[in-house]
Amino acid sequence: MEDMVAARGCGGATSSGPAAGCEGETQPTTPSPTGTRQRDLNRGALPPDRTQAILEATKQLAALLKAGGHPFALAGSVAAYAHGAAVSLQHDADFCVLREDADAVAVTLREAGIDVHAPAEDWLVKARCGGVEIDLIFDLSHLPVDRELLDRAETLPVDSVRMPVLTPTDLLGSLVAAFSEHHCDFAAVLPIARTLRERVDWDRLRLEHRDAPMPAAFFFLLERLDVIESQEACR
Repeated sequence: MEDMVAARGCGGATSSGPAAGCEGETQPTTPSPTGTRQRDLNRGALPPDRTQAILEATKQLAALLKAGGHPFALAGSVAAYAHGAAVSLQHDADFCVLREDADAVAVTLREAGIDVHAPAEDWLVKARCGGVEIDLIFDLSHLPVDRELLDRAETLPVDSVRMPVLTPTDLLGSLVAAFSEHHCDFAAVLPIARTLRERVDWDRLRLEHRDAPMPAAFFFLLERLDVIESQEACR
């Protein structure tokens, strides 16, 4: 399904056809035989690049959060993008917000026409804008989002809109803390670590995750790839 930047509540309009709301729905069309054959040829290919749709949704959400006076910080892959990492934005956008602000944030977004709902997980609320899923997180990799974390955020431009973004150290910390026996995609985090290595407090991350085997394995991989210095070399 193609994603369209919403015209109601999320700003912008499509180039043709009826405007899409924040749910990002489009009118069904009858596929041509040529189009069907092309899709058959493309089966098994990677999904289309959704970078611009995700950036548009990110900017709209950030503008609403700023206007509503809600403290927040951009996290996840879009935060890595803001810091200059070469990431492919394919899934969603993540924002850190305070748990005590969750209800007020939901009201702000709903008043702008954005669908907000509470999933079964008790550590976030979800929104949908322009066909893009938005996660509003108040427990980041099992650690509560607090004002100290948000106060450390750096203000960076995200596709021309300035907003608070998790620091490189906090961003990498959240990514490695999410590693587990059931979710351990080092390949997704490795290019981010390469790009941000000079701006990350690796000693702090090693200390914070010293008892966790998956982050320790990732740090060892970074050492063997000469992305970071080994602990022995630092002594």
